[in-house]
Amino acid sequence: MTTLMDYFNNGLTLEAYKSQMNVNREDMEQIYEQFDAPHDLRLEDLKDKNMKVIAITEDWCGDAMMNIPVLLKIAEQADIDVRFVLRDSHLELIDQYLTNGTARSIPIFIFLDRNGQEAAVWGPRAQAVQAFIDDSRQDLPSKEDSTFEEKSKEKHKLAHDRYKQTPEFWHAIYHSIANILTQ
Repeated sequence: MTTLMDYFNNGLTLEAYKSQMNVNREDMEQIYEQFDAPHDLRLEDLKDKNMKVIAITEDWCGDAMMNIPVLLKIAEQADIDVRFVLRDSHLELIDQYLTNGTARSIPIFIFLDRNGQEAAVWGPRAQAVQAFIDDSRQDLPSKEDSTFEEKSKEKHKLAHDRYKQTPEFWHAIYHSIANILTQ
């Protein structure tokens, strides 16, 4: 049986993850450069805990594009080692972390303690971001409607653009992750 530490040890480093990206790398790097992470003193307490995190992700995912830069800032503050696991190549892993019991939503961040045991799980969205998505999708026609696909793509573009331009979202993600790590 594959353990979480096996996934971590075989996961991609940040450089390896970025080198295989061809969709959202530039936008992800832009968010990382623009996000001025607050300093949460609670994260200082994690520095000696030797934590690790597995980020289940894919390059095409807009939520990952926005969430990963925030995760990286937290990892820097708390000395957390990060590895990336591609969801579509590891369905057996994502299937253990389904959103609402059914969806293979990403990113999912699995935090491990010094013994390689699951300490916390976060994802795929902070509550404020989910509220924005829910609100923006309220007026979508039914899936049977001939315009659904087109309108859904418009909503995805809107979300992608807002993700790149909304520091309030980045801060909501930061606080959401910091809160689950320091409970």
